[in-house]
Amino acid sequence: MPMKSELVHTNTNSLQEMLLAARLHNPYDYLGVHRDQDDELVTRVFQPYAANVWIQTANGFESMTRIHDEGIFEWHSKIPPVHPYLLRIEESTSLGTVRELYDPYAFPVQISDYELYLYNEGNLRQAYRTLGAQLTAINGIAGVRFAVWAPNAERVSIIGDFNRWDGRIHPMAVHHHSGVWELFIPGLPSGTVYKYEIRNRNTGDILIKTDPFANYHELRPSNAGRTPMGENFVWQDADWMQKRTDWDWLHAPLNIYEIHAGSWKRHPDGRFYTYRELAQHLIPYLLEMGYSHVELLPISEHPLDESWGYQTTGYFAVSSRYGLPEDFKFFVNACHQANIGVILDWVPAHFPQDIFSLARFDGTALYEHEDPRLGFHQDWGTFIFNYGRNEVRSFLLSSAHYWLNVFHLDGLRVDAVASMLYLDYSRKAGEWLPNKHGGRENLDAVDFLRELNIMVHEAFPGAITLAEESTSWPAVSRPTYVGGLGFSMKWNMGWMNDTLAYMKLDPIHRHYQHNNLTFNQLYAYTENFVLPLSHDEVVHGKGSLLAKMPGDAWQKFANLRLLFTYQLTCPGKKLNFMGNEFAHGPEWQVSKELDWNLLEYESHRGVQMALRDLNHLYMTTPALHQLDFFAEGFSWIDCHDAEQSVISYLRHAQDGSFRLIVLNFTPVTRMKYRIGTPFSGSYQEVFNSDSAYYGGSNIGNAGWITTTGEPSLGFADSLMITLPPLAGIILGLSHA
Repeated sequence: MPMKSELVHTNTNSLQEMLLAARLHNPYDYLGVHRDQDDELVTRVFQPYAANVWIQTANGFESMTRIHDEGIFEWHSKIPPVHPYLLRIEESTSLGTVRELYDPYAFPVQISDYELYLYNEGNLRQAYRTLGAQLTAINGIAGVRFAVWAPNAERVSIIGDFNRWDGRIHPMAVHHHSGVWELFIPGLPSGTVYKYEIRNRNTGDILIKTDPFANYHELRPSNAGRTPMGENFVWQDADWMQKRTDWDWLHAPLNIYEIHAGSWKRHPDGRFYTYRELAQHLIPYLLEMGYSHVELLPISEHPLDESWGYQTTGYFAVSSRYGLPEDFKFFVNACHQANIGVILDWVPAHFPQDIFSLARFDGTALYEHEDPRLGFHQDWGTFIFNYGRNEVRSFLLSSAHYWLNVFHLDGLRVDAVASMLYLDYSRKAGEWLPNKHGGRENLDAVDFLRELNIMVHEAFPGAITLAEESTSWPAVSRPTYVGGLGFSMKWNMGWMNDTLAYMKLDPIHRHYQHNNLTFNQLYAYTENFVLPLSHDEVVHGKGSLLAKMPGDAWQKFANLRLLFTYQLTCPGKKLNFMGNEFAHGPEWQVSKELDWNLLEYESHRGVQMALRDLNHLYMTTPALHQLDFFAEGFSWIDCHDAEQSVISYLRHAQDGSFRLIVLNFTPVTRMKYRIGTPFSGSYQEVFNSDSAYYGGSNIGNAGWITTTGEPSLGFADSLMITLPPLAGIILGLSHA
């Protein structure tokens, strides 16, 4: 029997009125099997579009009696019906058309008190297995169990085509004071479109909402959830997952290709590549170009293409633009089989105002703050999550767990961390509220981020978290047990801003800003840094990287090759946005694919080949990656040659091997340029960004260069080299 109280007689008239008014708080009080005043069993169903209803009994199907014109039917007996019982329904709009279904109110609620306790305490890390739409079977009957959190609702119903979007037909049962509502609908197929209809208990307002835990949505502009597809994907990445567990990411190379799935490439007619097509075309390109990881701008469901995915409405839903959840698993699995990791941009900082989604979900500020001084992003027109609310923490932690667990993702890049950490982020005086200590720090957000990182590193060994954090908040990438936020790494926005500001300058003025190249070493090892040249730098009128470079066409391409040489040899892990690698001309546009036709031109192919060779050199040379996060991995040869805009330095590996890097940021060739070195012997160029192969002037150092025996710059020995214009060279010592 469905509920413990089902046989208790209740005031049926008032409950009937509440049902018909779509205000019945607990449908099990009226629907299903009950005991009437004469101590008989009465089974009630509500079928407002039925002409006749029969119920399955031990003697076969027996007719139910219509007791109300609106479609309430009853069956009285001394013994209960078959359990669970089938209903045979003849439609009033199509007499003679009969369908059979199990009564949802013949099935008991399933969610345990322990699950609800953990959820309400903020500690249910796999809430996606409890809430949302779950394919399941009860008493051998297959169907979908729905559950949603709406604590300020008077009534919550499941609506869809299957019940003519009529909120009276499938009202849900509430679990006491947890605010969680549940109902099992038997026989509902995979892919069924559904939403929740919520009536606020105070205002009576009716809200139509998409399931926050739906794992698949309709294709935009439609926005309903779909019941799970019931796929049975077989993973074949066990070797990768085991290797990841033992991965020493502190010392390993990490070279990330950041892409937007909808505009990397498209079909000639403008259609998106599917996840499976991306696997077919993107993975060979990643391997050829020498990337270790691909980072996807958010592919969690979002209604607006122009938000690039950063205004998420489906925190558990793979975007249906590119296929099914199973298709995305195929993509990740294929990447892993090719030894490529997959990182997802994840957005726990804010969510959009779309009325069908999280905003004022049950008519109140449920996921956000009521006070806009705490709960509204003025810059983005979005709501800020209430990290102090337990259920919100369960929601967000479960979202992170979902992507890493269900899709085997290798990391999360957490967007807009700075906006989470500061209560006065982008706000004027009087527009924000201080914390309990009178400070500007969002203490709840700090606690949430620490909890997130602890969960990821404990539950998913080898998975990484990367913070987009643009301020000097201390210890972002330090363990929580020493007071840090616990991220694996942090984007080095200072390096990015200083470097691009320097590279934009006409070379004749660069010597005045030499500090932009050298300042980074004063803080380079305070965090585990990633050096990003990301999507944010090539949109909104900023122009592409190529467009930022000064000079004539030849100098622009030379500057870009030099920039990449600096990035790939500077301490820190690497990230480049799609299109950077072949000197994309226009700034990125989300509405079209990259201009791949530019590769018809030698200059663009040259940049692509230069970065390809740099990537492979970085990946295979321990001195260029092994000590990225450690001061002993870097030493200056000369950081003071501002007059000639030249810097030179050494990168070291744990075994004593090294590479010598010299970068010339002017279009002047430096002949017989002397650099000191602590290591005597014969050196050879292993990379020259001015090579004719890359479209350069082919000035450099052929063969072996032997140290002169003359001290220089405080070093015991030195080299005399030729420095090509607007170029960087990498030198290796014989046997080093």
